[in-house]
Amino acid sequence: MKPPIGRDTRLCMSLAARPGNFGSRFHNRLYELLSLDYVYKAFTTTDLPAAIGGVRALGVRGCAVSMPFKEAVIPLLDGLAASAKAIDSVNTIVNDEGVLTGYNTDYLAVRELVARAGIAPATPFVLRGSGGMAKAVAAALKGLGFGHGCIVARNTATGPALAAAYGYAWQAELGGLSAPLLINVTPMGMRGPEENALAFPEDRIAACETAFDVVAMPAETPFLARARTHGKRLLTGDAVIVLQALEQFVLYTGVRPSNDQVATAAAFARSAASCRALEIRAYEFREQQT
Repeated sequence: MKPPIGRDTRLCMSLAARPGNFGSRFHNRLYELLSLDYVYKAFTTTDLPAAIGGVRALGVRGCAVSMPFKEAVIPLLDGLAASAKAIDSVNTIVNDEGVLTGYNTDYLAVRELVARAGIAPATPFVLRGSGGMAKAVAAALKGLGFGHGCIVARNTATGPALAAAYGYAWQAELGGLSAPLLINVTPMGMRGPEENALAFPEDRIAACETAFDVVAMPAETPFLARARTHGKRLLTGDAVIVLQALEQFVLYTGVRPSNDQVATAAAFARSAASCRALEIRAYEFREQQT
């Protein structure tokens, strides 16, 4: 049984412009399942330096960081782990007795998901998008040894810059480009104005081996649904959300839950009461593409 909240309870938190419920429900459910004396609470702030000073001064164990604080928080920390250095972006802070270290568990989640799928690093890929999450995906692929890829992005500033940063090709339009690994990191297929958009043409989907869509709402986008009908391997944005939250949990507690415990917490976090969290994640995703 989880101990009652008391003076020894360790606090973890999140900072976001639009706080949601997914992280709170996921982490707190795991604390209950594992009988850990922790509590997790979402916050927002208009004074980031003061908030981070509070994390340090009050001994807050861990702090998740969402838009628009992921880059602004870096100068306020004592150091960056390799995951954050890879993309110059922080979504997780760990407080070790007043020393604050930044991590990026989106990057870690993508690496883990692709590695689990067993996709050979020699596999060519096409990645659509050039925003913040696209950077996490490109960096993760580079870290896994993927050397042959093309960034497709209409933004003539962020597209070429992302490609150059990781040694990939760039083109503004998809044209006739195809690859065994297709990755969507744009809002195409996301619930909202572009929910019916297909991220890749039918013939490219039919010819690929793996379809990876970072969009998490809906869990199955038109791109993934079409890939499923063709019997392709699917990697989902929903899996990325769960994996990144899991890696935060492990960083904060030093405990790695079982697969069944993670599945239970994820189902609880996705319940009707947490739909708002997925809406916020979608908002953040759109903001990262600008």
